[in-house]
Amino acid sequence: MTLIKSVRGMTPAIGKGCYIADNVTIIGDVVIGDNCSLWYNAVIRGDVNSIRIGNEVNIQDGAVIHCNYKDSVSIIGNRVSVGHNAIIHGAVIEDDVLVGMGAIVMDHARVGHSSIIAAGAVVTKNTVIEPGSVYGGTPARLIKKYDPGQLGRMTGKSADNYLVYKGWYEEEQDKE
Repeated sequence: MTLIKSVRGMTPAIGKGCYIADNVTIIGDVVIGDNCSLWYNAVIRGDVNSIRIGNEVNIQDGAVIHCNYKDSVSIIGNRVSVGHNAIIHGAVIEDDVLVGMGAIVMDHARVGHSSIIAAGAVVTKNTVIEPGSVYGGTPARLIKKYDPGQLGRMTGKSADNYLVYKGWYEEEQDKE
């Protein structure tokens, strides 16, 4: 059962046209944009600070979004894909980014638009990733630089796919 919970007087706000799987947890100072999809076992916990998520974002199975009390917020731009079991903790993720499965992006890191964080990568505290970059490894390092427009088209495919997947589940809900 989906858990949407207020804490410290703050209640999550969820935009129009979002799909939220049955066992997602959303707590506190969280604002989610329109046409997002939040998948099984995802946790978005804005109990200690704010979390802002743009439009057409997909937060995949088991991903965790959190932040630090009075220190860092989590901001996720538009058309971002956060892969299975990824963690974003007090970081800024700009538009059209793919955060790979199991990747970790730590406090005060900033991932520039149209970038990819490879599966399993660890983006350490205060890292600044320029737009159009592919980062991987532990700690994450630059693997390749692209024209942001070219990489944005690549990352956009994931966002587009998840809009389709979201539609499949909404169709099933309409039948119930």
